[in-house]
Amino acid sequence: MNSQTGDPFGTLESAHDFVTLLATAVAQAKVEVQMDVDRESATPDLSRRVDALRIALYNVEKLEVHLNKSSRILNDLRTLRRLLFEERSASTHPELRPVANTKKQAAA
Repeated sequence: MNSQTGDPFGTLESAHDFVTLLATAVAQAKVEVQMDVDRESATPDLSRRVDALRIALYNVEKLEVHLNKSSRILNDLRTLRRLLFEERSASTHPELRPVANTKKQAAA
């Protein structure tokens, strides 16, 4: 993985941080749109405006779900990368293998 200075997606960690910040902003926008829907719903003559706000709220909720899924996927990728790199370093350096695993292997 190439990491470039100033690149927000240079690493999985920085991409995860960006998605987390974006999810926070979307959650805040969702609250604001919900407040607008509640306020405009009290006025019966603005039904088209209320409908548009409800569509906007629906789309913001979809975006929030997708960002949460993306955050979990990035987290899974980070975990898998750590596991793969630890296995590689353990296989190339037998002295780095955990002691518990070597005892279990010797018993088998």
